[in-house]
Amino acid sequence: MQLAKPRFDVGLAVADAAATLAFWQDEIGLKLDHVLPIGNGLHQHRHELLGSVLKVNVTRDGHPQRSASGYRELLIAREGLAAPRALADPEGNRVMLVPSGHRGVTRIGMVIGVRDLAAHRAFYETALGLPSRDGASDNFLCGDSIVFLEPDAGAPADAALDGLGYRYLTIQVASCDTEHAGIVARGGREGRPAITLGDVARFSFVRDPDGNWIEISQRKSLTGSLAPG
Repeated sequence: MQLAKPRFDVGLAVADAAATLAFWQDEIGLKLDHVLPIGNGLHQHRHELLGSVLKVNVTRDGHPQRSASGYRELLIAREGLAAPRALADPEGNRVMLVPSGHRGVTRIGMVIGVRDLAAHRAFYETALGLPSRDGASDNFLCGDSIVFLEPDAGAPADAALDGLGYRYLTIQVASCDTEHAGIVARGGREGRPAITLGDVARFSFVRDPDGNWIEISQRKSLTGSLAPG
């Protein structure tokens, strides 16, 4: 996979925008970069997160009540912290501030509950083409971000994209169409085909073996072009 940015972004959907944004901005200390209108009443509050983006999605009509995704906890490295600090936003979305280097995290990581570790390892290694961290079977690197796979036979399966909580990761690539086609050809599952959002990005979705959503994004500000292929 040819990354356009050496880390993933995180998509979070919330119901109570005021309380949740206050938590992420005041308690966690993230800076709001801008608000991106997506359409149909959906607004994405984009926060700078150690080179990644926390995308807090708020919709005018409210997100539907869906089962949780497998995305369980966001880890954020924090200089000067002596020990991990577990927190949750007003809607229960878990975040852990960790000393830089804890579990290898120097920027961010995401813990994912998975039903079948072997299937997810194959997905990350083969379909996405991401390397494991130090040969581990449950840690994978997207640039300097880390995915942590946590085996759990009762983890959610087939979560919808439009529910509340952590709903997707975004990987920024040089060519959305090329990477999407390659992922599907290597055994990944298509979530949604590529579309273009104005003059901002071309993006698609693929899904892991449990149905968790991963956005494949070609952002013009990173690639200089939205041309397919």
